[in-house]
Formats: sequence, C-alpha cells, structure tokens
Amino acid sequence: MERTPVSSSNISAIGYDSDNQVLEVEFTNGSVYSYSGVPPGEHEGFMNTDSKGQYFHANIKNRYAFTKH
Repeated sequence: MERTPVSSSNISAIGYDSDNQVLEVEFTNGSVYSYSGVPPGEHEGFMNTDSKGQYFHANIKNRYAFTKH
C-alpha cells in the first residue's frame, strides 16, 4: 500500500485502501500498523486534521482492530 508522508511529530505517513477499508499508519520510530474496518470518512478526517497525533488518539487508536507489521 502506498503511504502519503504527513507532518506530525509521531506519525510519518498514512496509507489507505478504500476497497478493503484498511488504514496504514507509519510512525516515526519505523513501526507500521494496519487498522481494519476504517470507513473512508475517517481516513479523510485523519488526512485533513491539523493534529494527526491528536486525531489518531481520539478516533483511530483503540477503536479499530489492528495488526503490527
């Protein structure tokens, strides 16, 4: 999955597969997590927010099943 670089102190890039509703988050420490069942609107909100970390903690983390790569 192609990931788009983002401006954030903890998140380096975000990818999204709309067909499978899978969100990939690459952190600045190099770890990558895939979150399943993430609707397109959630991805849009994540990409458009000024604070990626704050949005991630409020809307993604602990709300969707994930796997670590």
